[in-house]
Amino acid sequence: MSGNSRSPGRSPTLRWDGRTTTRDPWPTGSAPNPRAIREIVGGQGPQHLISELAAGIAAGRSEVALIFGSDATSTLRHLARAEAKPDFTETVDGDLEDRGQGMEGLISRYTVIHGLIDAPTQYRLLENARRAGTGLGPAEYLRRMGELFAPFTKVAAGNPFAAAPVERTVDELITVSERNRMISEPYARLLVARDQVNQGAAALLMSVGAARRLGVPEENWVYLNGHADLKEQALLHPDLAHASSAVVAVREALAMAGIGVDEVATFDLYSCFPVPVFNICDPMGIAPDDPRGLTLTGGLPFFGGAGNNYSMHGVAETVTQMQSSPGQFGLVGANGGIMSKYAVGFYSTTPAEWKPDRSAQLQAQVDGWPTQSMT
Repeated sequence: MSGNSRSPGRSPTLRWDGRTTTRDPWPTGSAPNPRAIREIVGGQGPQHLISELAAGIAAGRSEVALIFGSDATSTLRHLARAEAKPDFTETVDGDLEDRGQGMEGLISRYTVIHGLIDAPTQYRLLENARRAGTGLGPAEYLRRMGELFAPFTKVAAGNPFAAAPVERTVDELITVSERNRMISEPYARLLVARDQVNQGAAALLMSVGAARRLGVPEENWVYLNGHADLKEQALLHPDLAHASSAVVAVREALAMAGIGVDEVATFDLYSCFPVPVFNICDPMGIAPDDPRGLTLTGGLPFFGGAGNNYSMHGVAETVTQMQSSPGQFGLVGANGGIMSKYAVGFYSTTPAEWKPDRSAQLQAQVDGWPTQSMT
């Protein structure tokens, strides 16, 4: 991998802040121009980096890349009350490309003016816009959200890595109680991402040549058959109930993989709140109770991972599923910001030549859609 503007050999310092990171996994000094990237905030980060670095490998700019991240809010909250604060500093050999916070997809002066200052407040706006479009009353829509997420709890209950491995009924999810407090109407606690977690995951990418040289068994090889990465218009856009750019990204990745949605064997759809899941299911014709399921982990409210790295777990589970079911296809849909960024990956053991996606051209189309006047 090529370096950035830092001088070769300098050892930049990283401080953990929950963002997804990637670095060259070769031993120090054995790879030309090793570098580390610290990605911007946003749940799209893991899939975005996988697509970006896979393209670099295909172009011959590198052979191997390790992408990793973690959500450790449980530990951070504990340490916030502790007198002794440990040092999370990490020294990185080689170049560091720090891409900054990237907060423009999360908050702006305009959203602050209108009181949209945190994720639950902003997502409740989108959720209620969708409810209005369905014509359902608040109680009916609340039950629909519970019906969407109840199957997720069953998956989480069987996942040894889940933060909340408890199967729950629809009524348990939607009934406000002391242990299921109201977060921000219409969201009770069990309908939003669980942030009290300590979790981490990683993905290792390499060229076919490197895999052979390093002795990776071919039955473990999983290919990225389709991918896309798009950004939605900033809030407030004309259609608050939908983020159509995410759907465009899914369709582009499907086309690259050469399959239809009915041929997808597994899904892991980012589920920080119900509306990002509905946003993909509605236009793609995927029923909330699709027998294939909508998550492999148990989803953000039950598996956990409210920071930036959740979809790395989705990728890890998808790769495992594909290895055990050769020839099938698994979709990972990674949502970031306030339904403002979406990265998609299709995985399969089916060999596929690398194809560049058309995200740049599609982004130009999205940017040309009608906008909402902000006054």
